[in-house]
Amino acid sequence: MATLKTKIYNIEFENPFLLASAPPTARIDSIDKAFKMGWGGAVLKTITPDNLEMIEASPRYAAWKANGKIYGFENIEMLSHLTVQEWLDGIAYLKANHPTKVIIASIMAPVIKEEWQKLVKTFNNSPIDAFELNFSCPHGMPEKGIGMAIGTHPEISANITTWVKEVSEKPVFVKLSPNVSNITEITQAVVNAKADGLSAINTVQSLMGVDLDTFEPQPNVNGTSTFGGYSGIAVKPIGLRCVAQVRQTTDLPILGIGGIANWHDAAEYISIGADVVQVCTEVMVNGYSIIKPMCKGLLTYLEDKGFDSPADLKNKAFIKLTAHKDLNKQRQYYPYINDETCLKCGKCVTICDEQEHSALSKENGHIDLDKTKCIGCSLCSLVCSQSAIKMR
Repeated sequence: MATLKTKIYNIEFENPFLLASAPPTARIDSIDKAFKMGWGGAVLKTITPDNLEMIEASPRYAAWKANGKIYGFENIEMLSHLTVQEWLDGIAYLKANHPTKVIIASIMAPVIKEEWQKLVKTFNNSPIDAFELNFSCPHGMPEKGIGMAIGTHPEISANITTWVKEVSEKPVFVKLSPNVSNITEITQAVVNAKADGLSAINTVQSLMGVDLDTFEPQPNVNGTSTFGGYSGIAVKPIGLRCVAQVRQTTDLPILGIGGIANWHDAAEYISIGADVVQVCTEVMVNGYSIIKPMCKGLLTYLEDKGFDSPADLKNKAFIKLTAHKDLNKQRQYYPYINDETCLKCGKCVTICDEQEHSALSKENGHIDLDKTKCIGCSLCSLVCSQSAIKMR
């Protein structure tokens, strides 16, 4: 029988699904509920010194929807509103009632050594399992010189990591921003500063959209808006890319984040190099109960593949990544059309013609291929509404 258990350093996870630092981990009673429902752990909504002002805007969310489903989600919400003492009391309660659950304290402070070290020393005395350094929040906090303002600068990121490591009695994970030109540069900087692991990624800086009647950007806060953090299933390709690039840079543990909505997404992250995963937006739109099918699905998958645990899945896809120059470019793939499922709508013919190749034609009710013109790009198979075209 396979198990969902996995281990990072001396931290044992009963399953690889953690709640990310976000609204779902903003309250002690909410985390308590999530733990009872089966989540393996939680990264607390980012804790700051009590004197760091947090004033929220309203509304502060916007979503990209299609056919009633949320694909992308933007937020301009700030950090935790609980005091340090409230978190200390809450952590003690959660650990007393859920001793097998993993609790990671996300923290943020101004770029002042004493402020970071004071926060770390305070939570050293609590039963948390690790720290996550929030260097990457893309809205609100950069205006205060923290958040993404830290995580886009290798030297500042390394300095703060060093400050924290000097006093931390727990493993230290650095949460990375995707809003950089080269995530490996930041990764290497904090690895050199002795970080114990990485969390990737935080949200992608975005602007959700514009109301074309009023010309008000979204989310509309009394007629104006600002750039926010983009999440949801639409960012999964960005998250996967970043995790893979981090894995190419270091062998340290990675907490994978970004667009994880089901067990399949989680398995992809683990196969590309993550040790465990964090989930946020899918919980915000569908609730904590998604943990049950996530655990069941991943366990079934591991058993079907003959894997004993998530550790056996780790890096299975990562080892198949290579540089573009090293790809096998000698083998030609061609589209094969299934006449039984093809609607003969001709969309693939039009698209192929308008994208310079003109390799497809519609003759006598059939889609025909001219292999002398086909370059094997696969666009026709992607635009087919019936999935009637396969590349072979």
